[in-house]
Order: sequence, then C-alpha cells, then structure tokens
Amino acid sequence: MKPEPIPSRAAINGHPLHPMLIHFPVAMLVALVGSDAAYVYTGDFFWARASLWLAGVGALGGWISGVAGIIDLATVPHIRRLITAWCHSILAVMLLSLASFNWLLRVGDPVEYLIPWGVYMSLLTAALISVTGYLGGQLVYEHAVGVDIEEAYAKTRHL
Repeated sequence: MKPEPIPSRAAINGHPLHPMLIHFPVAMLVALVGSDAAYVYTGDFFWARASLWLAGVGALGGWISGVAGIIDLATVPHIRRLITAWCHSILAVMLLSLASFNWLLRVGDPVEYLIPWGVYMSLLTAALISVTGYLGGQLVYEHAVGVDIEEAYAKTRHL
C-alpha cells in the first residue's frame, strides 16, 4: 500500500526546507574526516585550520537545518506519530552536539586537541550522519514526509 503523503510545514512553495538545507552541513562534516586525516598524514597546519572551519560551518549549518526539521516534528501530527522521526531527531541532536563540541575543541588552537579527540569526534559524527541520514531517507521514501506526489506529477506533465 502506498503511504499517504505528509506535507511539511517548514516549506517554501511546497518544497520542504530541511532536506534542502541539510546537504552542505553533511558535506562539511563528512569532509572533516578527510581534512583531519590529511593533517594526521602531513602535519600541515592548513589542514587543521580547514578542519576548524569545516567543523564550525558544518555544525552551524546543521543546527539551522535542524530548526526546519524540528518545526515539522513539532507542528505536523502525522510526523510526531512516527517512531522513525523521533529516532532521526534524537540522533540528529546527538550528532550536532558532538559536531559543536568538536568545533569548540578546535577554536583556541586547531591542533591542540585534534589528535586523538578531534579525529575521534569527526569519525563518530560521520558514523552518526550515516545512521541519521538513513532514517531521514526512510521518512521520505517509506513514509512520504514532505513529498507531494500529485503536485510533482502535475509539474512534470507540463514540462
């Protein structure tokens, strides 16, 4: 049975904001693993400074995107009833807390806590991103959260 679409309240012209905003923070926090690895491998301060920026921009962007997600969770009853939505939200808060802490570790001196704590936090954050992203995909593809199938079909017919 096809799920009934669940519209997003945090949307522009029917397009949900959370899925639009989350791509850059995810990319930054995943790239942070590579940047940390580059510093460990080369010892070049450039990579430590790049990691500082990736951690900060990734965490900030994630919190901004999370506001749109929490608006949907708090204001759409159908979303609130989904266990997957609650798991996704709880894991997202955990990973953004780790990402923010990771950034705070680096603010004063990008190198001081990079090994081992910064690397560990980056790897743990990336692991949480994969689980949280999987649950977010379930919300879209299995529960049709933020998907308006009829509108999408109508728009493609006019192209």
